Amino acid sequence: MGVVLSAAALVWASGQPVEAAPAPPQPAPVTALVQAEETPPAPDGQTITVTARPKSDPIQGANAASFKVAQAVDNKLVGPAAETYKKLLPKPARAGLGNFIRNIGEPVVALNFLLQLKPGKAAETLGRFGINSTLGVGGLFDVAKGKPFNLPHRRNGFANTLGFYGVGPGPYLYLPGIGSTSLRDVVGGAVDGVILPMGIGAPFNKPYYTIPNGLVRSLDRRVELDCQIKALQAADDPYAATRAFYLKKRKAEIDALHGRGKGPEVPEQCKDQLSGPAEVKPAPAAAPPVAPVPEPAPAPATPG
Repeated sequence: MGVVLSAAALVWASGQPVEAAPAPPQPAPVTALVQAEETPPAPDGQTITVTARPKSDPIQGANAASFKVAQAVDNKLVGPAAETYKKLLPKPARAGLGNFIRNIGEPVVALNFLLQLKPGKAAETLGRFGINSTLGVGGLFDVAKGKPFNLPHRRNGFANTLGFYGVGPGPYLYLPGIGSTSLRDVVGGAVDGVILPMGIGAPFNKPYYTIPNGLVRSLDRRVELDCQIKALQAADDPYAATRAFYLKKRKAEIDALHGRGKGPEVPEQCKDQLSGPAEVKPAPAAAPPVAPVPEPAPAPATPG
């Protein structure tokens, strides 16, 4: 039922009415997206509990089922594969592959900065692409992020462009092989994904490029987000925690494009992992011991 009923207003199973209790305060209107789960009549005039479905997640049942299957696959296959990838491939090699994949996508990032009327960031992104494609040996080394260039990598895409111009995320989705997303992000990701294959063609539209690229990208991303995934899985309700974290992160990313906030946050226990190991500074040298100053000798007594 779509409204909250007072238990005192219910009729006993025998058909005998009960005395009406004082009417409780009128609850707020329930929207059409709220799903009420009826419970047995509560004693002593208490109200029946209603469980609401979030407006952002109208197909929560299907999403939760997809999430459950994805977690099982991650625990049995994806997580162990990412851990093996991490152990077998040295960190410099993994960093090189990640740099190469990011570098290929820099023109798409720059295009979206232009669409967002940010020509300065678009120029910086194209500068990164040129520097890393040449001095960085085809993008294997991120030379541009260090001195003297100081051009950091920035994530961007058509979903961000839609959000920048006020397009809402739409319904939350948890899709097999993709994970947390939204209708806006699915559309934006599809547009980003066809720019290079349609604009340039080979090799970006060939399976010998797209399959290894997708596999390495997925494993690299899984390794990068391992701490966050474990933190969310440890929550009382992992599905709800994952949904809330994703929607909050995406809102923060859109807000950052408008100069509001500092971008998405990460779980506290994962900050050290994402920012790299903390610099170990040598302990300050101990000061040399100071010799004790002898107390002055007492003055001799003066004869009376």
